[in-house]
Amino acid sequence: MAGTEAERTIRTAVVGYGLSGSVFHAPLIAADDRYSLAVIATSDAGRQAAAGERYPGARTVPDGDAVVALAGDLDLVVLGTPPSTHYPLAKAALEAGLDVVVDKPFVVRSGEGQELVELADRLGRVLTVFHNRRWDGDFLTLQKLLAVDALGAVTRFESRFERWSPAISKAWKAQASAADGGGVLFDLGSHLIDQALQLFGPAAVLHAELLARRPDERAEDDVFLALRHASGVISHLSMNALCAQQGPRFRVLGSAAGFTKHGIDPQEPYIVAGGSPLAAEYGVEAAEWAGSLGRDGHLGALPTERGAYPEFYRILAEKILDGGTASLLPLPVNAEDAVEVLKLIEQARELGSAQ
Repeated sequence: MAGTEAERTIRTAVVGYGLSGSVFHAPLIAADDRYSLAVIATSDAGRQAAAGERYPGARTVPDGDAVVALAGDLDLVVLGTPPSTHYPLAKAALEAGLDVVVDKPFVVRSGEGQELVELADRLGRVLTVFHNRRWDGDFLTLQKLLAVDALGAVTRFESRFERWSPAISKAWKAQASAADGGGVLFDLGSHLIDQALQLFGPAAVLHAELLARRPDERAEDDVFLALRHASGVISHLSMNALCAQQGPRFRVLGSAAGFTKHGIDPQEPYIVAGGSPLAAEYGVEAAEWAGSLGRDGHLGALPTERGAYPEFYRILAEKILDGGTASLLPLPVNAEDAVEVLKLIEQARELGSAQ
């Protein structure tokens, strides 16, 4: 680490400066004084210029290989690149002696993910996956409800990420098949599956529908999964990139009450609009988007907890600065959790192709 114990910061490189790097990782890292945003890697000249203008203290380099070559001057690498690059880049960074954050999906195949977990453990390096939607305000609200048994015994969990995107906006997504990590099951589905597992525990796929609605879609853009959790809960997970009318983000049914929540967490659009994670209004959802708690005829509005994506990097900094893998402090996300998500994605693809 750089500097003395009292003043050291985590020298960090962000690889990829598309949506992931520019909206999530770089702003969150720059907002936390335990990190030093030292390097940003992107091969796009326009993004290089944008990164240099916003973060003049960061060096810009063309790609992940250039970042790994600077390993002696870094502590942490954050991968916000297309999914097919995650495994080779994470492996190279770990072998170069760096701690690693990988954006979702962790990798394209669960076996590769397990290999990285074992490699990080063998090398004594910190490895984690950016399942940031564990800190969505609506998810935190639901976790709080479950912690106090406000719904009784939960029987059905419905969770959706739906949007209207008739055109595929990113070049790599337009070219990516499922084998390359393309499609909404890897993209939005990684979040939905991870949230379901966090709430209700291990599960198996009961039913899977994987469809391509857009003419230029090479993977899938309309997916429905039914999961059966060992706890007895059934999860219905929907993800759709061509949805003209969106359903509730959550609908949770229990023996005592239900909870329904519409709308999407405000943190991403707030940063896209130029807001700072340090602002007082960051993560605060407008009151009109409050969820409904209770039974029909006996419903009450439930304000949404404040969203908290900065928690990921706060927890990670404590882990690294306290001794990394030698520390007893938790990781923000265990990479093993991300491997379990990938196993369910593989189950869904096998089941969906057989129907």
